[in-house]
Amino acid sequence: MKWEGSIVFMGITDMEKTDSFYREKLGLELYKDQGLCRIYIVPGGGMLGFCTHQEVVSRDKSPIITLLTPDVEDCHKALKEKGVKVEEKPKINPRFKIHHFFLQDPDGYTVEIQRFLE
Repeated sequence: MKWEGSIVFMGITDMEKTDSFYREKLGLELYKDQGLCRIYIVPGGGMLGFCTHQEVVSRDKSPIITLLTPDVEDCHKALKEKGVKVEEKPKINPRFKIHHFFLQDPDGYTVEIQRFLE
């Protein structure tokens, strides 16, 4: 087998809000607009796809979309400046040896901004 990449698809309620969040706020590049689905490139590998014909997963069972960055503090500051609601400050998690913070996308999916410490 030879893999060429990966896409994780999730259901959404509003394509324009989702597009604005992932393109304008998080800075992901749109790879493909399929009408009912839009796919975004995650630098470093993989893609995220959001579709209006799929159900939104409940917040209780929400997956976590983790985006890796070398500078968690700078990312936190930039997102707040773009008007993204971020309720917590970045912190060190000694259990997993990471520096991270969480926020919610327009459909309530949890987005984690993270850097591995080791």
